[in-house]
Parts: sequence; structure tokens; C-alpha cells
Amino acid sequence: MSVDVTTEVVIGRAPAEVAAYAGDPANAPEWYADIDEVRWETDPPLRIGSKLTFVARFLGRRLEYTYEIVEFEPGSRMVMATAQGPFPMETTYTWEPVGEAATRMTLRNRGEPSGFARVAGTFMARAMRNANRDDLAALKRILEG
Repeated sequence: MSVDVTTEVVIGRAPAEVAAYAGDPANAPEWYADIDEVRWETDPPLRIGSKLTFVARFLGRRLEYTYEIVEFEPGSRMVMATAQGPFPMETTYTWEPVGEAATRMTLRNRGEPSGFARVAGTFMARAMRNANRDDLAALKRILEG
């Protein structure tokens, strides 16, 4: 069973500002509740081919996985992918203008779980949707604060 979860929020800031903050891996632990640390595996700045290791918690487990930036259009779209662990994942951020001074940020996670993660796919999708909603709400509070 594949998992495909899309969540979005409208943030009262310009797309360039939202993308600059949300797309900077150093800020991820500030707005993602389950991400504890991000380490560069390649030299900055962010570009296609950049690799970043995320240390996170999900469903009570510590996870460490390395994402590679596979698409990057500064200010509008970023796609990261990992093939590690029981849940290979692709994460997509998009930023689009809403009116004159707001941004619709969309966060999409999709992947094809294997092993136990495959059996728990429906539960994982629900947990991921809830976590993403909470994380985007935290991002909105930070940027509109």
C-alpha cells in the first residue's frame, strides 16, 4: 500500500519569505515537532544533489535518514527523496502566492512502505497527516508571529 499525504496552509507572508525559511534545512527542528537535528552531508548551499541527514522521532521510534534534493526551484518548489529504511519517502514543498502578501505552502509526503510499515500504512498515513498539519500550523505561527 502506498502512502500519499498532502497538507497545506496559507501563511500571511510573501512566498519568497516562506520559502527562504521553510526551505532552509537549519530551520526544520524549529517547526517540525519530530525533527531533532539536521546535518549537511554535502557542502551548502542547497541545490540539486545536496544531501542532508535528518534525525527524527516517529511513532515512538528514533529515525535517521538521508534525503537528497532531487528538484529545486528556489522560492517555488523543493523535492527531497530518501531510499533508506522501511519507508522510502519523497517529500515535496511548494510555495505559491495567494493574493498580494500571502503564500500557500503545500507539504506532500509519499512513499511505498515495506515490511511492518506496509502493514501499518493506513495508520502511518493518518499519523503523518496529523503531524504535517501540526507542523505547518507551527510554521505559520513562527512566520506570522
